[in-house]
Amino acid sequence: MAARSKNLLVHLASLPDPRELRGQRHLLLDVLVIGVLATLCGVDDWEGIEDFALEEEAWLRSFLELPNGVPSHDTFNRIFRMIDVGAFNACFLEWVKALRRRVSKDVVAIDGKTLRGSGDDEQSPLHMVSAWSVENRMVLGQRSVDTKSNEIKAIPQLLKVLELKGCIVTIDAMGCQKDIAKEIVARKADYVLAVKANQEGLHQATQAMFARLDAGEAMTHASSESTERGHGRTAHRKVTTLEAVRVLPEHILFAWPKLETLVRIQSKTQREGKMVEEERFYISTLPAKAAEAIGEAVKSHWGIENQLHWVLDVAFNEDRNRTRKGSAPESGALLRHITLNLLRQDPTKRSIPKRRMKAALSREYRMAALMGFNTQTEIMPQG
Repeated sequence: MAARSKNLLVHLASLPDPRELRGQRHLLLDVLVIGVLATLCGVDDWEGIEDFALEEEAWLRSFLELPNGVPSHDTFNRIFRMIDVGAFNACFLEWVKALRRRVSKDVVAIDGKTLRGSGDDEQSPLHMVSAWSVENRMVLGQRSVDTKSNEIKAIPQLLKVLELKGCIVTIDAMGCQKDIAKEIVARKADYVLAVKANQEGLHQATQAMFARLDAGEAMTHASSESTERGHGRTAHRKVTTLEAVRVLPEHILFAWPKLETLVRIQSKTQREGKMVEEERFYISTLPAKAAEAIGEAVKSHWGIENQLHWVLDVAFNEDRNRTRKGSAPESGALLRHITLNLLRQDPTKRSIPKRRMKAALSREYRMAALMGFNTQTEIMPQG
């Protein structure tokens, strides 16, 4: 099998053009590359993309064709509205597979986010379910759904297109579904799934088993404790695990593929003199003796909130983006995911906003970012 190319432009060049050939004035690849570059530089709307391209036209002509000059903001909007998002997703997935470093037990967090600005009185806002690699700190893939409740349908579709062998998949309680667990196991991965009242029988049985342990009943278990201090906050966590096969009724145990372990995480967080206590439950295919590893997987799951969703809102103004027509909301979300993945390749410790500012100020930096900070990558795909 030929090695996958890490060059983003190779993958963008494979995207089918949604326009009729007659009347085309601008190359699709030019439009896509300008969109990526402008987003790298801190631009978050179509008008800004046009302004960026006009300002940098001479530089852009050094590696793009631009046969009829810079496209208008209406042209950018129209083309991104017409793009086949399924094909765009496929291009993204192939690029990420080439870029991603495969690491044993990489935690892949699955979670959803609503693009609030994409909705109005006539349509619901777009909801995206994304997969986040904790080790690579990058988006691995995404699927759009109409509402948050449809995450249950979108997650299996997303899992089917990801390379998950040897990974640990973490999902909140919405994704604690037998079919989702089955798909994760089919992908030769482990799971750690949050358990709440939406799985009433499993939730009650799990709570009951840990209550018996607390009452002093002799039960084989493992535990791990940790304390973190910083930013005026002290957090203590205790992870306790039980062997599911020893404690669960058979009708519950065998309903969940390869279920090995019941997990309880108790946390006490003190901040500004206030103590907050919380107790959460999970199920996992990891062995019960791996209490510490399970706790770390749960902890790292929240990286998708802090390093993806929060960054998209704060650094990319995603919730304020009012793109609404056609495929544009999802294409725009993909554009932001591409840009974030590129910026995450920067080996420095700059924040994402500072990396975008650096791209705006330095042509050399933005080109390095476009090339994934790989100086040996050719700018344009050959032949």
